[in-house]
Amino acid sequence: MDDITKTDKMLSRKEGKAGYVIFNNPERRNAVSLDMWARTAEILADFAKEDEVRVVVLTGAGDKSFVSGADISRFESERASLEATKVYNATVAKANQNIYEFPKPTIAMIKGYCIGGGLGLAVCCDLRICSDNSTFAIPAAKLGLGYAFPGVKRLVDLVGPAFAKEIFFTARQFNAEEARVMGLVNRVVPAAELETYVKNYAETIAGNAPLTVKAEKFIINEAVRDESKRNLARCTELVEQCFTSNDYTEGRRAFMEKRKPTFTGT
Repeated sequence: MDDITKTDKMLSRKEGKAGYVIFNNPERRNAVSLDMWARTAEILADFAKEDEVRVVVLTGAGDKSFVSGADISRFESERASLEATKVYNATVAKANQNIYEFPKPTIAMIKGYCIGGGLGLAVCCDLRICSDNSTFAIPAAKLGLGYAFPGVKRLVDLVGPAFAKEIFFTARQFNAEEARVMGLVNRVVPAAELETYVKNYAETIAGNAPLTVKAEKFIINEAVRDESKRNLARCTELVEQCFTSNDYTEGRRAFMEKRKPTFTGT
């Protein structure tokens, strides 16, 4: 594990072709403050520029929590007034949007608590893989908080309106199996196997043709947009890039030669 960058409560590293974003506030179950959200956007921007990084894993430090939501101890300094709340919410919205629209695949590796803003963050990722002892909730109704349209829409797109209403209305905690049934997570694995499982998944994705993965991520995200806002021209352009790429030639040759292809993203 090399190229470690540490900034207060955020860590980033590269491992092979995977980049890792780690929320490092374990004493508060990885609750996120304003500066952590801002740094998340910076780390993702760096990973987006690095061609050797083909997939990004987001996770929390320690064994007890992915992200347990906003750091309530910082509310008096960061969210005490309506104006301060607007600044905070804009920063969080930018970080979440950057994750959702990140051009490369993202995986939320979830262990323990995935609560509030942590669940909102996980929903922005392409895949969610959790340990069997994970817990999920959005306790907004117990705190008097409001959730804006973009985050609610992403949750509805993922689990459907009925489960989204159950999550918000009850504000209760759901276990890993309940999350799997709702479609909130892709996979549930034993806690002791989570990191190895996610590492193997990331390696599998990183070994596939980057242009194909990039194209299909964009197209799938466009499919859940309002029809009037879809960029179909860009969808067509990305598909055409696949068919004119060196990787398309490599994929065909590797198939005929019965060997594993080596994709370069060109």
